[in-house]
Amino acid sequence: MILPLATSKAGPRWVPRRRYGFRRRVGLLLGLGLAIWTMLQVLAVHHRIAIADARPPPPPPSERIFIASTHWNNERILRSHWNDAVVDLVQTLGSDKVFVSVLESGSWDDSKGALRELDTRLDRLGVRRNITLSDRTHQDEISAAPGRDGWIETPRGRTELRRIPYLARLRNWTLQPLEDLARQGITFDKVLFLNDVVFTIDDVATLLQTNNGIYGAACSLDFSKPPLYYDTFALRDSLGDEHVMQTWPYFRSAASRNALMNMEPVPVRSCWNGMVAMPAAPFVSATPLRFRAVPDSLALSHLEGSECCLIHADNPLSQAHGVYLNPHVRVGYNPEAYAAVHPARAWLSRQSIALALWKNRIRRWTTTSYFKMQVVRSRVARWENAHPEQQESGDFCLINEMQVLVANGWAHV
Repeated sequence: MILPLATSKAGPRWVPRRRYGFRRRVGLLLGLGLAIWTMLQVLAVHHRIAIADARPPPPPPSERIFIASTHWNNERILRSHWNDAVVDLVQTLGSDKVFVSVLESGSWDDSKGALRELDTRLDRLGVRRNITLSDRTHQDEISAAPGRDGWIETPRGRTELRRIPYLARLRNWTLQPLEDLARQGITFDKVLFLNDVVFTIDDVATLLQTNNGIYGAACSLDFSKPPLYYDTFALRDSLGDEHVMQTWPYFRSAASRNALMNMEPVPVRSCWNGMVAMPAAPFVSATPLRFRAVPDSLALSHLEGSECCLIHADNPLSQAHGVYLNPHVRVGYNPEAYAAVHPARAWLSRQSIALALWKNRIRRWTTTSYFKMQVVRSRVARWENAHPEQQESGDFCLINEMQVLVANGWAHV
């Protein structure tokens, strides 16, 4: 039987009904197949996440750990969680196997008081430490006479202090005791960098055992307002790309994304994300690894990169042993965020996984990082041509921004 579909001046056109039925059946079968494939993938991912989160954490390591941390206006989290977590950690690891290095700088809350309390508690435990409380504020820093390094002429017609050199200097200060102790023959296996986050002993033990303890760096995931992860400035996937989305599964790179979905150590070029473990050896080598910013002359091209990304570009162990994000370790900048990513059951629902997988696919299929990175690479190339004695190995860290210190934090210019 045949049915008319349309008419024209030439008369009616006819098509077989069976052709329309065939196309419809093919479309239905494809849609059904896609739905079944998505469902099976979602069930598999959800099962792996649930199993991984139910797995007991590894025992605390017997390694010697150097703990480094910087603080600014963190009184609330220090008093509610951070101090207690650090005390629990050093008691678990062993007071004789830990050194705590903390720098607080110019807070206007009572972070100093909270850290004095921590200092007293660590003293009772016999923990070696260096807790320095500085009265030098951001306002003091930016009011000083412009120095040789870290100051830059900005588009608003001022000579201003760049944010990243300032932060790198603070982080490097916390590492000075590590070098001093090494000269005395006192060494450590790992450096544990702690941000102002809620964390537990199990989080630290799991992080330190990432990839069976073999890595150039191992990072947690950090959250301030779940489900959005926080540290977008430092995280780069295995190909050096920024996140394709700020929610799970985050990555453009197949290698990073597949490892995340399998709840395996995720290969990345860079990460920080609230808590980071790194072997101590590069920090006490003949040419010690240190945090840095890109040169001021490159920053003039309106480029900036996180000191927490550039350190992975400089670390010789990044290539030798890899940089990994551990999806089992999730920390929070407030207790509500930590609780949200540590529910009683799997922290991602089946529905959220299904939506996220397709959102990630669509974004990968319809966007590219090529043009954004071309802007960065072309500016770096021009700078390297103008400064042949210098090269920037951390170009994957750079973004099209200029950041300066201001009295109440930092600003884009």
